[in-house]
Amino acid sequence: MLLAVSAPLLSMRLAGFPAVHELHGTNWQIVSVLIACWALAESARCLGRRWSFYHVGVLLLLYSDLMILAMTLFLWLYL
Repeated sequence: MLLAVSAPLLSMRLAGFPAVHELHGTNWQIVSVLIACWALAESARCLGRRWSFYHVGVLLLLYSDLMILAMTLFLWLYL
């Protein structure tokens, strides 16, 4: 989860977040996209074969990691 939380924070900082009127995209934001992909892969490794409450929790983490990846991709490609 530390990887997943650090990816959008890094992406927003690289886009120039505190100054909203100066938002810009940089090529260095690929690093935050790679970190988000790494977090998604690490969460997917914890997924078991049997349905349980643990399995549901990991699925929720995977969905949140997917949303984080989508946000970092948006900040990298469209700014």
